[in-house]
Amino acid sequence: MWDDRKSLVLSKCSVVFFMVLLAGCAVYAPSGFRVWFARTQEGAKAYFLATVYLGCIPAAALLALLYTLLHRIGGGQLFVTKNTDCLRHISWCCFAGAAVSLASSLYWIPWLAVGIAAAFMGLIVRVIKNLVAKAVSLQDDADFTI
Repeated sequence: MWDDRKSLVLSKCSVVFFMVLLAGCAVYAPSGFRVWFARTQEGAKAYFLATVYLGCIPAAALLALLYTLLHRIGGGQLFVTKNTDCLRHISWCCFAGAAVSLASSLYWIPWLAVGIAAAFMGLIVRVIKNLVAKAVSLQDDADFTI
């Protein structure tokens, strides 16, 4: 039977899987995109690699924060200020990725779609952060009520 514990384990495994994919992308980007680079100008190769490597920074931070958040949830820490802070930082990671992608759309237009998606995801996480912040506030009020 599927339960919350299994769902949490699946989420953690998924985050680790994406960490491995991100590391692989960072290591193999120059050789992995060789076919695409053969069809473009040399300058585009440098821009593309810069986008990938700059984008890896907020992506790695986001995955680490997400794993930390899942670990806290697994430990029973649901409505705590640390989770609100974690969600805030995750949203900023999304916005940083969006900024890198949107700037990169100046040389390759498909990055525009990635940037818009990342910004939209940042907005969704921000709304969830506000919801959790309100729940933390209500939890604190309930804890101090006799």
